[in-house]
Amino acid sequence: MYLDMHSHSVSSDDSRATVEQYVKWIQVLRKRGHIVDGIVLTEHRKFDFDKNYSDLASQYDVLILKGSELDTRYGHFLVYGVTKQLTEAIDFGDTRMDSRELMKAARQYDAFALPAHPGRFGIGLTDYISQGETFEDVSIVERFNGGSRPGENERADELCESHGLLGIGGSDAHLTSHIATCMTNFNTTIRKEGDVVDALLSKDFHPVWLKDTINGASPT
Repeated sequence: MYLDMHSHSVSSDDSRATVEQYVKWIQVLRKRGHIVDGIVLTEHRKFDFDKNYSDLASQYDVLILKGSELDTRYGHFLVYGVTKQLTEAIDFGDTRMDSRELMKAARQYDAFALPAHPGRFGIGLTDYISQGETFEDVSIVERFNGGSRPGENERADELCESHGLLGIGGSDAHLTSHIATCMTNFNTTIRKEGDVVDALLSKDFHPVWLKDTINGASPT
């Protein structure tokens, strides 16, 4: 099952794409032979409890899930399976939060937090590790990021290889045509936010580029 694990709609302050525009573009990608099963909307510094995309999901046969991307003292972190309890325990708008505490709180409240674009220059986890910081709870990072500049995904590759980390893929789309440029291939069925957490904990997944989804073929 191919999911874009990192995307932003107009609910984020720096995106120009609506959710409907994303799912319509996915129909174009499908007609070109690509497999795109769903997206996770990881809006910046918030979780949209009030937004329901089930009608759009049904109309276009695209799984639409919600998550968050939070700014922390040690870079950006993607959070999946967000619960009310987690948003009460952690201030999602606190850009100085310790990401290690975020990861611990996420697991405590049945969610999962992992580093976004760890190879990004200046704000990626790679830079903080090189400064001597340690992150014992990091086991998965965003290895493929569609918005990365040259060299940044390569740094994420090196981090995964040197530290034995698993990787996911996400487009980091802020524009319609960027959706699904990178995805994660899960070897399980996902229907709701909690399933994403279970799938991550299963460790049975790998990141892919859009071009690798033609006819369902992708490198392992």
